[in-house]
Amino acid sequence: MNEELLYEQTDGVVTLTINNPEARNPLSENVIDGLVRAADRINADNAVRCVILTGAGKAFSAGGNVKHMRDKVGIFSETPSQMRESYRNGIQKIPKAIYNLEVPTIAAVNGAAIGAGFDLVCMCDMRIASEHAKFAESFVKLGIVPGDGGAWFLPRAIGRCRAAEMTFTGDVIDAGTALEWGLVSRVVSGENLMSEAKALAARVSVNPPHSLRLAKKLMREGEQASLNSLLELSASFQALAHHTHDHSEAVNAFFERRAGSFRGD
Repeated sequence: MNEELLYEQTDGVVTLTINNPEARNPLSENVIDGLVRAADRINADNAVRCVILTGAGKAFSAGGNVKHMRDKVGIFSETPSQMRESYRNGIQKIPKAIYNLEVPTIAAVNGAAIGAGFDLVCMCDMRIASEHAKFAESFVKLGIVPGDGGAWFLPRAIGRCRAAEMTFTGDVIDAGTALEWGLVSRVVSGENLMSEAKALAARVSVNPPHSLRLAKKLMREGEQASLNSLLELSASFQALAHHTHDHSEAVNAFFERRAGSFRGD
């Protein structure tokens, strides 16, 4: 990857760490490109069964660079038509890459997740927060809108009413509120965050990789498909799953009261 996005793989779990803590882990061009390349690499590697996404230091990600906005640097110096294309070919690559990851994803939110950084959290399938985490859909505070797909992801994460509250106020919520609202599934101490995330990833990654990828695909399609269409796709995926080695191994392991040994085929 690159120095601003660290890629670490242990067994079937990949940990991606946004690594610019001095600047609170902004979603720079390097991070954007790194996430896209990481997603392609993970999707091509059947040994990967789960991904953890976190930030280095005290912040998860502060999102965009407000200083660059003030100083009209880079994309913020462009004409409206140029800026539109820069968004489409820049930060909007992140929601496509994360959404199209074929394996389950866990956001381990170690600190502030603000603006586009918060939206990145919402793009993940599962979310665990440190007690120090805080969240804000803060674009309105800067006189802009969610340009990275947050208006699509946030209502699906916490419901339309609470998403509207966060979007229209720009207010910060703490980890306890995030838990109450269902944004995260648990809040843990800062020192235990990564061990908890890795434990959850381990519980995921012991399962047959084809089942994980097919089940995630069904959940993604279920967000848009009719019931009849999803049932048809489910029948097709189930037929494929029944004819895999890992299905036979899982059934044998069930009757033999042992852990399965899965090959991904």
